[in-house]
Amino acid sequence: MSGKGKALASTRGWPGRGGGQVGHMDPPTMWRATTVQACGLWPFAAGSSTPMTGVPLGQHLHTGATVCGDPISWFMRARYISNPSLFMLGMPGLGKSTLINRMLIGLSATGVVPLVLGDLKPDYADTVRALGGQVIAIGRGVGGINVLDPGAMGAAAARIGGKDGESLIAEAHGRVFNTVAALITVVRGKSMDDHEQSVLSAALQQLWERTPAGRSPLLPDLLTVLHDGPERVRAVTLDRGDDERYRAAVDPLHRSLLGILDGPLGGTFASETSTRIDLHAPAVCIDISRIGEADTQLTAAAMLAAWSDGLGTVAASHALADAGLAARRWFFAVLDELWRPLRAASGIVDRIDALTRLNRSLGLGDAKITHTLKDAEALGTSSDRAKARGFVERAGMVVCAGLPRTEMEELGRVVGLSEREIDLVSSWSSPPGWAATGGMAEPPGRGRFLIKVGGRPGIPIKVAITDTERQLHNTNSRWTTGEDQSHTGFPLERQRGTG
Repeated sequence: MSGKGKALASTRGWPGRGGGQVGHMDPPTMWRATTVQACGLWPFAAGSSTPMTGVPLGQHLHTGATVCGDPISWFMRARYISNPSLFMLGMPGLGKSTLINRMLIGLSATGVVPLVLGDLKPDYADTVRALGGQVIAIGRGVGGINVLDPGAMGAAAARIGGKDGESLIAEAHGRVFNTVAALITVVRGKSMDDHEQSVLSAALQQLWERTPAGRSPLLPDLLTVLHDGPERVRAVTLDRGDDERYRAAVDPLHRSLLGILDGPLGGTFASETSTRIDLHAPAVCIDISRIGEADTQLTAAAMLAAWSDGLGTVAASHALADAGLAARRWFFAVLDELWRPLRAASGIVDRIDALTRLNRSLGLGDAKITHTLKDAEALGTSSDRAKARGFVERAGMVVCAGLPRTEMEELGRVVGLSEREIDLVSSWSSPPGWAATGGMAEPPGRGRFLIKVGGRPGIPIKVAITDTERQLHNTNSRWTTGEDQSHTGFPLERQRGTG
């Protein structure tokens, strides 16, 4: 209608007799497109800037734009970070392992080899099997690791030969030394003395020289060397020909090694490796879930041995590629539940740092996962606490799930968080509401993460998983039935551990 005295149409329709107005206007449909496709739709197009390089992780919490990313893609392709590493923190049950699981699947599709070095629940074993990978079980009566075996590095060194082969076997021996020292630290609950480290190094060198080619030495063989007391080992003890001085110097080390073989660690490290890592596997998971949760020493020791073996395999693969004997492969190592070995003994931080730093070549990204920075603050010495905090400071990406405000303020002093980012992430740590009908309400922070890179503003994302991911990664399978899932499709996390 138009003209004098006649009502005009409003945004809600035509008023008056014969007209009609609506009380509620549905919001317009939102479409997403590339700049080439949507360039002619101005002024109805809204742009947003989010990273689009790497594994699709989820949607931006505010704009709905797709956010992609992973440590390897952001390091190699996008050059957003200078270190291909990720450190993730968050309270249990909010989906940390679910997000890492998505990265594993996406990276595997690009040819990167996922390495889950110590799967505690297991969170990743089904995914690795679905990818056609190798799952190795470790635990009492299940399988073991010979920590004196140079493994893939030894085999690669023999294949390469020459000076390059000698250099690789020397690196393998250094990795073996650090692993044995870490196991001793776990058994004792404190670090080795400096003179004991010299004795251990000399004994290992003597052992490798006397072991026949084609055979790997075992921990009982190392005990035999200490018992025999060859000249090389005696020289570093300063026994001056006195057998009593020699025994006094080596007996504490001898007792600790016996503790590994016959003490709380059982026989897990006393015999040959049950299953070696396959250099050609598309994915590898070392499953230690059969070790009881109360068995903290064995859990920490198994994780350290698995890390050493897995990272040694990465070094061997790169050495073969450098020599032109194999194709170049890239790896993504997952070091989950980092707080377990950190709390096992004083000084264990040094051993973890040594294990992860020995392979300095490119081609390895890693994700370290724990609950909060308080895991580092709980360590015994100020030196250990500072080194553990360094894991966060050196990470290329820091990903936060829900954390209490006090924890976020502490983290903000390390990675630089704005007040708004602290408020956002701390709101995700709230518990779910009471479900009057007895249903399973999900926590408000489940599937929500904040990605921080350097001093850049954080990227808040929401992750919604697919049916396939849900089937492969239901970490609450012992508590739920097949239909008992959260309405968002995110699996309810197992109450005994973190997601």
